[in-house]
Amino acid sequence: YYFPCQRWLAVEEDDGQIVRELVPVDEAFVKKDSENDGQSPATLGLEQKAKSTTYTVKVKTGDKKNAGTDANVFITLYGSKDDTGIVSLKASKINKNKFERGKVDEFTVESVDIGDLKKIKIGHDNKGNSTGWFLEWVEIDAPSLGQCLKFPCGRWLDKSEDDGAVERIIFPAKLQTVEYIPFVPYEITVYTSDIFGAGTDADVFIVLYGSDGICTQQKSLCLNKREQRMYFERNSVNQFIVELEDVGDIIEKIRIGHKGGGLNSGWHLDRVTIRRLLPNGK
Repeated sequence: YYFPCQRWLAVEEDDGQIVRELVPVDEAFVKKDSENDGQSPATLGLEQKAKSTTYTVKVKTGDKKNAGTDANVFITLYGSKDDTGIVSLKASKINKNKFERGKVDEFTVESVDIGDLKKIKIGHDNKGNSTGWFLEWVEIDAPSLGQCLKFPCGRWLDKSEDDGAVERIIFPAKLQTVEYIPFVPYEITVYTSDIFGAGTDADVFIVLYGSDGICTQQKSLCLNKREQRMYFERNSVNQFIVELEDVGDIIEKIRIGHKGGGLNSGWHLDRVTIRRLLPNGK
């Protein structure tokens, strides 16, 4: 069994996770990749990502005295087929200090397909100076499933409050579930030109347009400033797997650009190729 990864396990990198689930790929694919020097070394990692489901997890800490926690918070998502295992919520995309009173924190959780989301378990390790936590709600958005579910809690996770539990199993509120057309993964390959000053450190974004006026949201290709510095160098090829609204079988045009700013924002773009990936990662 071959389990390539070729992705970060780091709080400050990629999606911020320090644990990854890996799915096996065909041996021939691994050998083909190692023999083909022209292929991006990240291809296998992208193959893994294309087979994964990405969840955006928002967590609301209550607006009560001492509601925030310094403890390490973890979550497990349970689906109709499988569960994610314990995932540490390490790097909030919104706040440097996470789980503060009255604040909403956002995290990215990736997993192999667990099916329809049925329940979650969320808790903390009760370590640190101020550990008690009042959890208002958790919201989980799964673009590839076309579902955004709300898990109301409104209780303490505190050894000295409520029933003394520091973890809880929560079910979604059916009336608060939002259904939409599922997103699909696109493989986007960007070629930066081989001329002086061609590279950019700016925040590059893309919009895809299908027929009948359908288009995707504007999506940044890099997740953080470090990726912006790493990618889009002169004469480079960068590949991304991006979950976006399904614009159908025909992409009529794309809009690609950047938000300027910084020392080296000017960019000479050679070309872009896009593949709409089918559910089996093909």
